[in-house]
Amino acid sequence: MKNHSPVKKPPRKILIITMRHLGDVLLSTPLVHSLRKSFPDAQLDFLLFRSTSSMLEGNPDIDHIISVSQRPGFTEILQLCKRLFRRYDIAITTQTGDRPFWFAFLAAPMRIAVVPSKSQTGWWKRFLLQHWLEFDDHDTHTVLQNLKLLEPLGAMRCYNVIPPTSNRSLPLQLQRGSYAVIHPYPLRVYKRWTMKGWIEIANFLRQAGLQLVLSGGPAPEEHAYIAQLHRQLPADTHNLAGQTSLAQLSDIIAGARIFIGPDTGTTHLAAATGIPVIAIYGPTNPVKWAPWPVDYESRHNPFQRVGSQQVNNIFLIQGEGDCVPCDLEGCDRHRDSHSKCLDELCAGRVIQAVREALQLDA
Repeated sequence: MKNHSPVKKPPRKILIITMRHLGDVLLSTPLVHSLRKSFPDAQLDFLLFRSTSSMLEGNPDIDHIISVSQRPGFTEILQLCKRLFRRYDIAITTQTGDRPFWFAFLAAPMRIAVVPSKSQTGWWKRFLLQHWLEFDDHDTHTVLQNLKLLEPLGAMRCYNVIPPTSNRSLPLQLQRGSYAVIHPYPLRVYKRWTMKGWIEIANFLRQAGLQLVLSGGPAPEEHAYIAQLHRQLPADTHNLAGQTSLAQLSDIIAGARIFIGPDTGTTHLAAATGIPVIAIYGPTNPVKWAPWPVDYESRHNPFQRVGSQQVNNIFLIQGEGDCVPCDLEGCDRHRDSHSKCLDELCAGRVIQAVREALQLDA
C-alpha cells in the first residue's frame, strides 16, 4: 500500500465504487462493513452498475445506492457527474478501470484505489491518488485486497460478507433445512459442469431425503438450460429460475440444508448465508476467487491454489489436471470454450463432499 499522509480527521461522507459483476459487489461488502464499524456516523454511499444493485438490497451498512447503466449515454454521465462532484470527503474504488477512477477523482479530494502494475496501461493513475494499492490477480483473495484499502484510514477490519435480504414474500415455502438448492448455470461456458453431473448429484440429494430447488436467472439461455435439467429430475423438483429477485433467492438459500453451484456470483452469495456450500471450480484460481467462508477472520488467504479443500462452510471441489487452475477462459481461451477439467469431473467426487457436508454415512 502506497500512502501519502494518513487520514487524521474522521470522514463525514465516503463513496465506495465497484463497477463490475455481482460477485465483485458482494465481495466489497466486508470493506463497507468495516467502514461502518469504524465510522458509525459517516454517510456511506455505493456507486455501481444498475444491473448489480440488487446485490446490496437490504444491506444495513449503506445509506445510498447510486446506480448507473453499464453503457450510459452523455446525459446520464452528466447527471452522475453533477451528483458526485466534490460531495464526498473520501472516494474508494476497488478496481483498476478508468471509469471508477474518474468518478472517484470527481467525487472527493482524497482518493484511495486499486491501480494496475507499472507494466500495464493506466499505471499513471497512482500520481492522481492520495493512497493506492497495486492490483494482485494471483496471490491475494479479493476480500483481503479490498480490506487493504482501509489502511490509510486506520479502520478496523471486518471480514463479514453481507448477503442481500428481502422483506418481500417468497415464491416458495419449504420447511427450513428440508431442501437443497442447486444452481447449475454460470454465465460463462468455460465455468460449466456437465448436465450428467448435475443429474447425478440431484438424484443423490433426493435419495438423501432432501427436496430439490433449482435456481437461476431470467436470461433465455439459462432458463432453457435449467428447464432441460428440470425435465430429467424427480417430479417434485422446484424450478425457481427467473422467479425470484436476488434478495429473495438469498433468503431461500439461507433456509436450505446445502447449496451446490459453480464459479458464479450466486455461489459467493450462498457462502455468505452460512449454510454448507459445495463450490465446483475449474480454470479459476481459488486463491483469488474462492467463496469467502463464514467466520473466517484472517489476513491470510483461506484457500490454496491447487486441490479440493474445505474451509469452514465451503467445500471447494476443483477439477483435475496438471494445468488446473490455468486462470484462463477454458481450453480454447475464450468465454464460450469448454474446460476439460470440468468435463471430466465425476459426480462421485461431488457426492463425497455432500456426504461430508451433511455428515451422511457412506
